[in-house]
Amino acid sequence: MLILTRRPGEALYLDDNIKITVLSVQGRQVKLGLEIPEETTVYREEVYLKIKEQNRMALENRQQDLFAATELWQKKEKK
Repeated sequence: MLILTRRPGEALYLDDNIKITVLSVQGRQVKLGLEIPEETTVYREEVYLKIKEQNRMALENRQQDLFAATELWQKKEKK
């Protein structure tokens, strides 16, 4: 992990197309401004982790459905 120190009003760039600016610091809360390309998706960490978990569960269910369908197909072919 890269750790940087910035003061309010200071910014940093990720590549040439993403700018992150520290807008303010109030106690333990930091307000950031992000200038990003329109096609870039940004999620808060807790939302991103929930999406990843839901995608994992959907894939797991899909694989289980595929295995069940394969078993049914094989039983049908044996008859």
